[in-house]
Amino acid sequence: MTGAAVPPALDREIHHPTRLAAAAFLSGCAEAEFAAVRDYCGVSDSVMSKTVAALEKAGYVSVRKGYFGKRPRTWLSLTFTGRQKLASHLAALEELAGSARRAGAEGAAAEE
Repeated sequence: MTGAAVPPALDREIHHPTRLAAAAFLSGCAEAEFAAVRDYCGVSDSVMSKTVAALEKAGYVSVRKGYFGKRPRTWLSLTFTGRQKLASHLAALEELAGSARRAGAEGAAAEE
């Protein structure tokens, strides 16, 4: 939604497509490695890092760093708040889509 205000029911932190994709991916698991989320979203390390930083700042994602053998790794998980906000955001999207379908049906009926 470039230039347009996000409807109030939608969550501004999750609304960005990459943030939404990352949150949706993380909602399906307890924890995921950074690279798996990055690959799912189809973005670069830099874009994924910025996405994670924004979601972490909002309290929607937690980040855990550690090692797998001698290699450093980063794991991400959706927080309880993040899960709630994602569910609310998805419900708001459904409501918007339903309103649009009803408006389209009413407009078509009025033309008949």
